[in-house]
Amino acid sequence: MLRFKFRILASSIPLIAAAVFARGGLSPGTQPCIAVAETSVRIASVPWHADLHVAFTDDPSNATVRVQVSDSPENADFAVVDDIDSTESGACESDAATRLVAISASPAGGAPVIYLSHDGPADYRIFVRSKTFTDRDAAALVVGAGVGIAHHPVQAASL
Repeated sequence: MLRFKFRILASSIPLIAAAVFARGGLSPGTQPCIAVAETSVRIASVPWHADLHVAFTDDPSNATVRVQVSDSPENADFAVVDDIDSTESGACESDAATRLVAISASPAGGAPVIYLSHDGPADYRIFVRSKTFTDRDAAALVVGAGVGIAHHPVQAASL
């Protein structure tokens, strides 16, 4: 019986290894990122490395930040459009100044709670047409970029 269990275990290890590497290996892929002035803000690949945790809510009364998804880039404070084949060279390199943002399932004390909607009023307005960014990613990055974006649109943000 012990020999049978060992054979099952031994035969399943290569299958597990193949599944892990088929999904891209053990390391995560490139995370969504924006560059704002001299700093970059990136979605954290693991939550315990994040400088800021944000959460989302469906109840506007529970939100500390409201983000509106705009239908056009002209009406947005921040726009993400990545339908080109390449990004700006070095626009979003990770370094010591990179700020990591994690999206949490539940709000932590003092962390921003984002209400994402297509209707106003809003603290931030975003426009997203992307293969790699979701509306939630863009909202988390804009909130993570700092205070003041709502009234002073990000001038030097890029992918």
